[in-house]
Amino acid sequence: MRIRLFGHFFHMPLLVLAVVELIAFCGAMLAAEALRWGADLGNLAAATWVRVLLFGGVCSVSFLALGLYTLRQRAGIFGVGLRILVAVIATMVVIATISFAWPDVRIGRSVLPIACGAAFLLAVATRTTAIRVAGLEGFKKRVLVFGESATLARFRRMRRRSDRAGFHLVGVVHPPGDPAEPMGAAVYEAPNGLKTLCEELGIDELVVAVQNRREALPVKDLLQCRFAGISVVEFISFMERETGRIELDLLIPSWIIFGEGFRRDGVRLFTARALDFLASGLLLVLASPVMLLTMLAIWLEDGRHGGGVFYRQNRVGFESRVFPLLKFRSMRLDAEAGGAQWAQKHDPRVTRVGSFIRKTRIDELPQLLNVLRGHMGFVGPRPERPQFVAELEEKIPYYSYRHSVKPGITGWAQLCFPYGSSIEDARQKLQYDLYYVKHHNLLFDVTILVQTVEVVLMGKGAR
Repeated sequence: MRIRLFGHFFHMPLLVLAVVELIAFCGAMLAAEALRWGADLGNLAAATWVRVLLFGGVCSVSFLALGLYTLRQRAGIFGVGLRILVAVIATMVVIATISFAWPDVRIGRSVLPIACGAAFLLAVATRTTAIRVAGLEGFKKRVLVFGESATLARFRRMRRRSDRAGFHLVGVVHPPGDPAEPMGAAVYEAPNGLKTLCEELGIDELVVAVQNRREALPVKDLLQCRFAGISVVEFISFMERETGRIELDLLIPSWIIFGEGFRRDGVRLFTARALDFLASGLLLVLASPVMLLTMLAIWLEDGRHGGGVFYRQNRVGFESRVFPLLKFRSMRLDAEAGGAQWAQKHDPRVTRVGSFIRKTRIDELPQLLNVLRGHMGFVGPRPERPQFVAELEEKIPYYSYRHSVKPGITGWAQLCFPYGSSIEDARQKLQYDLYYVKHHNLLFDVTILVQTVEVVLMGKGAR
């Protein structure tokens, strides 16, 4: 089951897990204070409660940054345990830094390790419980699909357990004359109407997957379901909610024109620019030592032979305007002697230093200057080269609409899909880009920024 908050969909069990763990982290800090100082928990000072909330908040953000509150997490038990450990260590480092800079809320050096150890054990316990509980069907919406076989074939792609974490597919009802095909779900008929069938099966949501609506859409039955309190949704909206992308094959202009989202008002523009300025300025200061060392390494490898440390390349940005993108050079000087090329896995044109800075995303750091200048946002679709954009706009519908927001250093598509190196990859990524364009707001941007930490630390999708 998913709920919508601030224009974005959240998986209910994950949201519950996050709240439970936040309470557990605060409890770990309280227990550490009581154990170390023998404090009476009923008479705690205000500063103590600030430390408790600070510790709980930093822990939760660290867990989010390590991908522990996302359905995209594919790590096994060992991988999840390692991420929990890294998140707790990161919490300790951040808390120690805050305590040094803000003495009024300083957490004692003997208290912090106790709190972190307790947080680790509590997180392992809650995760173990969550794994056992997550499969319970009572947490999922019971879904019945009314639709055509050709459209319903997309359900076959949702094979993983996490793909169907928010719903249980009870069955399918085909329109009259539509050939039934095996989908791994029961096929029903509705001789007494869809409303009666939904009530008999205990259906929470009826998904309509019909493209030829003039002939196959049972308007009267759908109205009866709606007035009976059964949720009725279009297939494209259902897939958007469950997958975090907008299916291009299902997309029609009227769904965009009359639907929600795709907003760009003054408040959104202000918050986006404020986030860009603050985040890029802060990161530029913090990353300056790494950037200086990277410049030195590139120059020592082959910069002395006439190659520059930086690499400028035209990219297509907001409203299809072309701007010069700045990156650390990671390829040989003759990398594109034969013309523009897609980057490939194990690309032979990449230098030794370039291979490292690509995997760690250090090559992207000079783009912070593009963000400060307003060419880019911190979060947004990946900017592509004009040569590729011209080809992609011809072959992929709606591709140009990704330029209705500023391109970004990181983004929703970058988190959800690996590095693209073909037209088909660009098509798949566009589905996530359009989802971002529809739902982008400050909370979504901050969530993407935090989750990007996992991509950098784990080297996901780099080439």
